[in-house]
Amino acid sequence: MLELLGSGLVSLWLEMAGVQIKPSDALEALTWQSSPGLVIAPDPNPAGANTVKEYLQGLLKSKLIADNLTESQGIWMQSGPVLMADHQGTTPLPAASLTKIATSLVALKTLGPNHQFDTMISATGPIVNGVLQGDLVITGGGDPMFVWEEAIALGNTLNKMGIKEVKGNLVITGNFAMNFQRHPLLAGQMVKQALNSKIWTRPAIYIHSIMAKGTPKPQVAIAGQVKFTAQPNPQQTLLIRHRSLPLQQLVKEMNVYSNNEIAQMLAESVGGHTVVQLKAAQMANVPQAEIQLINGSGLGQANRISPRAACAMLMALQQEAAANQLNLADLFPTSGFDHRGTMQYRDLPSATVMKTGTLRDVSALAGVVPTRDRGLVWFAIINRGPQISAFRTEQDKLLQRLVQQLQVAPKAPTSLTPHTTKSLPDLGNISRQEIVFKI
Repeated sequence: MLELLGSGLVSLWLEMAGVQIKPSDALEALTWQSSPGLVIAPDPNPAGANTVKEYLQGLLKSKLIADNLTESQGIWMQSGPVLMADHQGTTPLPAASLTKIATSLVALKTLGPNHQFDTMISATGPIVNGVLQGDLVITGGGDPMFVWEEAIALGNTLNKMGIKEVKGNLVITGNFAMNFQRHPLLAGQMVKQALNSKIWTRPAIYIHSIMAKGTPKPQVAIAGQVKFTAQPNPQQTLLIRHRSLPLQQLVKEMNVYSNNEIAQMLAESVGGHTVVQLKAAQMANVPQAEIQLINGSGLGQANRISPRAACAMLMALQQEAAANQLNLADLFPTSGFDHRGTMQYRDLPSATVMKTGTLRDVSALAGVVPTRDRGLVWFAIINRGPQISAFRTEQDKLLQRLVQQLQVAPKAPTSLTPHTTKSLPDLGNISRQEIVFKI
């Protein structure tokens, strides 16, 4: 009964969209709901195809691409299971940071939006009169956003415990990064500085100035050096468990700023780029050949994704987000809501959720835009050529023309509206610092 009801609704939806579909095909349409990559019918409305054709002709006319290079440009547009436009859409092309869509999808599915990475802070000696008689040990657990604010909050938590001095060294172990620096000794030097406001330099001073009013300045002086060890001291005593921002916020920050280090650490947390490409293709229901990765960030020409796969992964992400009471706008920058990062200089239609990708000769844009006549339109554009700034301008114009053709959505749909209006992540919140050891 449910299948018949569902197939009837899908048939009606397609009929209203002007797509002729046989009743026997309705179940295929229903299947699409759990198979994002499937397209079952071309669009009888030529608006999408004509707009893309004019776009490509404009690139040729303005000499952004040569006559023989149209094959290196990839475009895919889709509304539900209806294909609106396709130019090299199933060809895997260098996709730059569109790779982060795959990383986002697999991380969200594998870890869940509320997952937090633990960083453990331990001691190798007793604490006497506020002085740690041994080393302070930081054991990283893969937190990709342990930054100045987090380290300052850690210093204040140590002060709250009564610790003001460390006689020994600062020892780094595990998978630790500070300010996106993964070299343990360099990361450790920044932590050492952050814990002691007396030796702050301009970056730490500035970050403290924009933290919550009244945030104390920590004073934990470390007498020794910064060292790295592969194996922590089994005799050390756990002092504090520091929890990262929830994964949903980490993914949003990664995509807003297209941060490569966050992406790489998240990819590693789920098994690496090979696992990401395999699981992303499975979840998006596209051939494995259309997602080819060498890392989780998109750095390098060998990361190749087809425009169709980019759209299918975004649709799969929307489904996964909805299952967790979220949506794409909670995970990616959205026009009209976010005014920082890669969205800062774009001129996109209102409520467009997007992800950019840029290499020396690659400019990519993928996302979803709401329209009145076609509802949500999923798109991916991959341009090849050296004129990155000009490509970005033309991509924005393409989407603006498309929305003009299909009419502006009367209001931003709930499915593309962030659940919070707070644009900045809650960094430096001491509530994520759990004091384990009672002095």
